[in-house]
Amino acid sequence: GSLSPVGSSVPLWAFAVLAAGTIGLLAGLGGRGFAWLLQRAKSGALRVPIWLRVGVAGVVLGVLALLSDLAFDEPLTLGGGVHAMTWVVDPSRALPLIALLFGMRIAATLVTIGGGGVGGLFIPLASLGVIVGQFVGAALGNDTGLYPTLGLAAFLGAGYRTPIAAVVFVAEATTGSFVVPALVAAAVSQLVAGPTSVSSYQRSERLGHVERRFTLPLTSILKTDVLTVPPDATVSEFVYNHVLGRRERTVPVVDANTYLGMVTLDHVNRIDRDEWETTLVRDAMDTSVAARPSWTLRDAVATMEEEDVELLAVADANDNFVGIVSQADIVLLDEILDETGG
Repeated sequence: GSLSPVGSSVPLWAFAVLAAGTIGLLAGLGGRGFAWLLQRAKSGALRVPIWLRVGVAGVVLGVLALLSDLAFDEPLTLGGGVHAMTWVVDPSRALPLIALLFGMRIAATLVTIGGGGVGGLFIPLASLGVIVGQFVGAALGNDTGLYPTLGLAAFLGAGYRTPIAAVVFVAEATTGSFVVPALVAAAVSQLVAGPTSVSSYQRSERLGHVERRFTLPLTSILKTDVLTVPPDATVSEFVYNHVLGRRERTVPVVDANTYLGMVTLDHVNRIDRDEWETTLVRDAMDTSVAARPSWTLRDAVATMEEEDVELLAVADANDNFVGIVSQADIVLLDEILDETGG
């Protein structure tokens, strides 16, 4: 066959890219839906006794095999999917049968996993991708082997979140002839699939150096040697002892060892100067949220942005004051790690 229908005025490369985009869209939707259903099958199976789920899965798989034999003259729902791939690439297959095979293969895989079956998902995903690719090829009236290959790569990429591996696979399988369509199919499938993956333990993306630093514990920049102000101190005492004496614009308010909030120069400036001697810190403080020692730097930065503050108090579960962290300390830590290669 050819890449474009006979007599078509569409350039060959444009037709191939359009077909690749269509395959990527369908593979992305299929991969996303399959990953979602797979997680539900796994979690749901854990709530069912092993004897019951194995028995039900066996019966359902048997029924699917019988229906498959009636529809395709072969029990294509059994096994990893190699026979299904061989069957579907025959150009004489009708679109409704290809679509039916796709649904039955998904059902068989989900039932197997839900029933406690073990094994990899590479071949099942590959077979689903070949079916999707062949479906697009048949819909376009084309029998070239490009479409099943693109479908395989796009579905694997969407299911495992490995677009580069998918493109390399196509490049090697086609001796580099269809890299551009493969890139299109992989890119579209990744955009549509989103962060989902059939591997629940798989990271959606590799962390860069900045992201890795954000996963550091909050204790890496925690300051515990901190001067605080009691709630019964006056605003005047806060200004003279902390703002003027130590150049501190924000100070934690602590009663005995219990964290109460933060008093800042901005809050004090809203009070008339004549009232500083009679206004207590507890009446001028802000009862801002406190971080927990178990937080990461990412948690702290997100809270600082949400609260629009540059200083964050840290307290334990009983609101006992532990220390403070600041945006300046986060920046300093970044510089130190850069210099030390940490």
